[in-house]
Amino acid sequence: MKKLINKAGLGLTALSGAAVVSVLSIEPALAQIRDGVNSANPGTGPTSIDSVITDVINVALWAIGILSVIMLIFGGIRYTVSGGDSNKVTAAKNTILYAVIGIVVAMLAYAIVNFVLTELGG
Repeated sequence: MKKLINKAGLGLTALSGAAVVSVLSIEPALAQIRDGVNSANPGTGPTSIDSVITDVINVALWAIGILSVIMLIFGGIRYTVSGGDSNKVTAAKNTILYAVIGIVVAMLAYAIVNFVLTELGG
């Protein structure tokens, strides 16, 4: 029971930290959309739709990257406290593997989205 409470506390701590980081990172993009400020040239008028889309996608991909890093740390902690139990070690290794895959996918998606929007935008 004590281990379950510890795991729940760790999970809630990580989740609340990710939520705070996400809110702090999304707020500037939402403020730009709400105020109609062009992100390339602040104070020059309304935002173009492709600028809004770029900002929203970049923030979403950034949040995915942060979540992947948090899961990588969580997998490392699980691996450390596994105590040699093969099932726990396998689960921790899978968490680490999927977190690394998530980081790679987020970085590639960021690069692809920015490349496509740059090429389509002229």
